[in-house]
Amino acid sequence: MTAYGALDIGGTKIAGALLDPAGTPITRTQRPTPARRPAGELMAAVSSVLDELAAHPAWSGLSCLGVACAGPVDTGAGTVSPVNIPAWRGFPLIDRIAAHPGLPGGVRPLLVGDAVAMTAAEHWLGAARGVANALCMVVSTGVGAGLVLNGSVHPGRTGNAGHIGHMSVDMDGPGCPCGGRGCVEGMASGTAIMAHAQAAGWQPPAGVAADAAAVAVAARAGDERALAAYERAARALGAAIAAAAALVELELVVVGGGVAQSGDVLFTPLRQHLAAYAVLDFTRDLRVVPARLALDAGLVGAAASAAARAHGVALPPAG
Repeated sequence: MTAYGALDIGGTKIAGALLDPAGTPITRTQRPTPARRPAGELMAAVSSVLDELAAHPAWSGLSCLGVACAGPVDTGAGTVSPVNIPAWRGFPLIDRIAAHPGLPGGVRPLLVGDAVAMTAAEHWLGAARGVANALCMVVSTGVGAGLVLNGSVHPGRTGNAGHIGHMSVDMDGPGCPCGGRGCVEGMASGTAIMAHAQAAGWQPPAGVAADAAAVAVAARAGDERALAAYERAARALGAAIAAAAALVELELVVVGGGVAQSGDVLFTPLRQHLAAYAVLDFTRDLRVVPARLALDAGLVGAAASAAARAHGVALPPAG
C-alpha cells in the first residue's frame, strides 16, 4: 500500500502522519515542541515522531515525505529559521531528517512552509477547492498564510510567499521578534490574544490553562477584556487581508489554525473590520470562511506537496 508521510513542525507541536493517496490519515502522532530548548533537543523530538511513524506497518509503503515547518524557510537549501523557535536559525532540517535511519532509500524529504502546506491542503481537499485566487491563513501560535494564484499554489522563490503575519499594520506598534514593528502576528496570534487579555486583567478560572481558547470562552460569556483582545486581533487581520486583496485580487480567504477554532468570536469582528478596510470595488464583499481541514491541514498539505514532486503531478487526484 502506498503511503505519503508528513511532518508539521510549529511553535506548539510537532505532528506526524502517514496518509493514503486520497489524503486520509492512516496514523497520526504528535509531541509538544520544546521551542525554547537547544537545537539538538528540538531535533530529538522530531526524530521521536519519525520513530513512531516508522513503527507502523504502512511505513513500508512510504513513497514520499513532506515536511511543513514554521518559517521563514529556505526550501532550496532545506533550512529553517522559525520566528517562534529561536534555536533554529539556518538549521539544516531536511539534511537531518534525511539522515534518519528508518527512512527508506530513495525518499528525500521535501520542505514547505507550514502556511503554504495548509494552503495546498485547502486547495486540494478543503474550503479553497476549485478557487483560482485565494489567501489561506493559519492563525495559531504564529500567523502565516499561503496564496493560490491563477489556480495554483504560489510558494514563492524561497517558499515564503504569503508571510502575512509579518506585514506591519501599525507603523508605531510594538517590536516583533522578526525585527519589524506592528506586525499582524504580534496582535492576532493566540499568544498575542492571551497576552492582551491578561494585560487588561483577565485571568482564566482555576485549573484552566491560560491560552487563546480560554480567552474565547470568556469572550463568549461576555467578558469585555476577552472581547477586546479578539477585537484587536480581528482588526489586525482585517487590515492585512484588505491589503493582500488590493495587491492580488482575491476571491476567497480561508482561515484555519487553533485561534480559528474560536468561531464567531473571531470571524464576526474579522468580517466587520475587513468590510471597513476593503473598500475598493474589486476588494469589497470578499468572502472569509473557516478552513475545512482544521488542525491536520499542515500534514495533508505537506504530504500532497511531497507526492506532487515524487509522482510528477500538480497535486494528487482528490479522493
